[in-house]
Amino acid sequence: MDTKSRYEELKSQIHFHNYRYHVLDAPIISDVEFDKLLNELKRIEADHPDWITPDSPTLRAGARPADRFDKVRHPAPILSLANAFGADDARAWLERISKIDDRVEKAKFVVEPKIDGLSIVLHYRDGVFVQGATRGDGEVGEDITSNLRTIRAIPLRIPVERSKKLPIPNYLVIRGEAFLPIQEFEELNRKLEEAGEKTYLNPRNTAAGSLRQLDPALTASRPLTLLVYQIIHSDGGKAPTSQWEILEYLKALGFPVTDVAKCFDNLESAIAYTETWDKKRDELPYEADGMVIKIDDLNLAAELGFVGKDPRGAIAFKFPAREVTTTLNNIGVAVGRTGVLTPYAVLEAVEIGGVIVERATLHNFDFIAEKDIRAGDRVLVKRAGEVIPYVIGPVTDARTGKEKKYIPPKTCPACKQPVEHFEGEVAWYCVNAACPAQLVRNVEHFVSRGAMDIVGLGIKIVEKLIEAGLVKDVADIYGLSREDILEAVTKKDRKTEKEPPGKVADNLLASIETSKSRSLARLITALGIHGVGEVSAGDLASHFGNLDALSKAGVDDLQQIEGIGPNIAEGIVDWFSRPFNKQVLKKLKAAGVWPKGEERGRKKEGALSGLTFVVTGTLPTLTRDGVKEFIESNGGKVTDSVSKKTSYLVLGAEPGSKFEKARSLGVKIIGEEELKKLVG
Repeated sequence: MDTKSRYEELKSQIHFHNYRYHVLDAPIISDVEFDKLLNELKRIEADHPDWITPDSPTLRAGARPADRFDKVRHPAPILSLANAFGADDARAWLERISKIDDRVEKAKFVVEPKIDGLSIVLHYRDGVFVQGATRGDGEVGEDITSNLRTIRAIPLRIPVERSKKLPIPNYLVIRGEAFLPIQEFEELNRKLEEAGEKTYLNPRNTAAGSLRQLDPALTASRPLTLLVYQIIHSDGGKAPTSQWEILEYLKALGFPVTDVAKCFDNLESAIAYTETWDKKRDELPYEADGMVIKIDDLNLAAELGFVGKDPRGAIAFKFPAREVTTTLNNIGVAVGRTGVLTPYAVLEAVEIGGVIVERATLHNFDFIAEKDIRAGDRVLVKRAGEVIPYVIGPVTDARTGKEKKYIPPKTCPACKQPVEHFEGEVAWYCVNAACPAQLVRNVEHFVSRGAMDIVGLGIKIVEKLIEAGLVKDVADIYGLSREDILEAVTKKDRKTEKEPPGKVADNLLASIETSKSRSLARLITALGIHGVGEVSAGDLASHFGNLDALSKAGVDDLQQIEGIGPNIAEGIVDWFSRPFNKQVLKKLKAAGVWPKGEERGRKKEGALSGLTFVVTGTLPTLTRDGVKEFIESNGGKVTDSVSKKTSYLVLGAEPGSKFEKARSLGVKIIGEEELKKLVG
């Protein structure tokens, strides 16, 4: 085969494989094989630049155009649509157009997604893509051909021509919507954030900005795609006369077409289908702000004419808005039950998705700083389904200069104690054990099975005791009387209780008394010191022997213990330095809750000797205590935190942040079965 013939064959093959990959999502060769074909084509073009034609796959990277976009006059108006905000509006639309032509009453209707992207117009001559433009004002758009060539879902040559199954018009102009898939958008923002670059507000603006700029290389770096849905103009071929047939025809030609579209015999069926997508629009891989209902008969639709620039033959059935802009009046801070401080936006009331929203989450303080969100800003707010409304970012172009930069609080808004921030973590914490905003959670943790194991002291009783002012910190549990407990038990909902209040109170008092004999490791766990889990608590108890010694330990002393890094060591020292926490310890000691640690016996030798393990998630058969006992009985050591010294991470279902940290550090990750195989 001569070089010229090979060149044409390569172009044909690459177009075919692009079609399989980007349109059908069904590739038949690997990326490596595809790259070999493309590289061979590049080598031939380097030797024969005069052979390069507009449909060459190598042109997808684009060449820098002139310093401004040329204007493109569309062969027919590129129209917008009137909106319907609910079923009644859609029925009113049908009633209006029925008065113009009664054939509408028997018409069929096609429903398609209204993609929130950038409307584009594609021109093909003899099956080859020759020009692409934005919608512009509907009459004239901007020539973005070089940028559009980088979108791999756009055929540079209509691929169906290979089979000669359909007559291809000499000149074909089609309309579609270019967009950035949600998943790709989130991944793009993640990478930008990691690189320390500015992230984007939403997929639609990102797609539009990527196409309407002067560097095709930048467009090529964005994972844009498109769906087509309309023939604007056709010469030399017979175009279908119904919208449903148009979609089928474009799909047969090899263009990407939505698989969500459906045809219905009447408007009510079309409305019913449209309304189902309001609830499940998150299932779509792209942002959609509604569905479009079109009369299937295109001749009838054309004869109905227009109202201004809106064709009467179609209507946009809009979903309730999920993204709106409003004024950020102030930034507040909430204290969670675990002590985490979370900023929130105090908004000028706005309706989102049928709900009046006055507050929205701001995620964390780093998010506010990265987005440069200021009090007084005009902000973009989103609410999707039942998800809590959240601020996406500020509309900086709307700033007046009166906006105020935000400074995170240095003290807890609930207890006014200094807040703590640990290096490498996003969250800020209030570590005051007596903080009223987190008291319920602290007590709930203190009495839990892995801590002091006070049976019968459930969260409902805890809440009543705190409401009555009888429990102001965890140490107050040991000062409760029978009458105190009886009052709390009587006040709580007792519909499902089987035992009389007196017996519940007596059992609870006995359980509180029994808890005084719990181990030092259990008590350290119960105190809820940030970063100290059951394993670390055991190591601390064994090393220091009592709380007096532990409370006097310095950062350097603590780091002598394996698994205690600088952040955890600083957290421990800080916890014991707080006056409120010192008072809690004093009360516990007075109540007789002051156990001593037990020296651990000589370490067992076994198949896991010298190995350090961290466990995360739920294992198939072993409990957390069970896997710890299994590892230690075979000579291994279990720690709470992942470090470079960790030998293995034992991974179960629904793992926590330890999984990501292990991956980033290159720690070996195994499951329960692999752990057992290590023992043999």
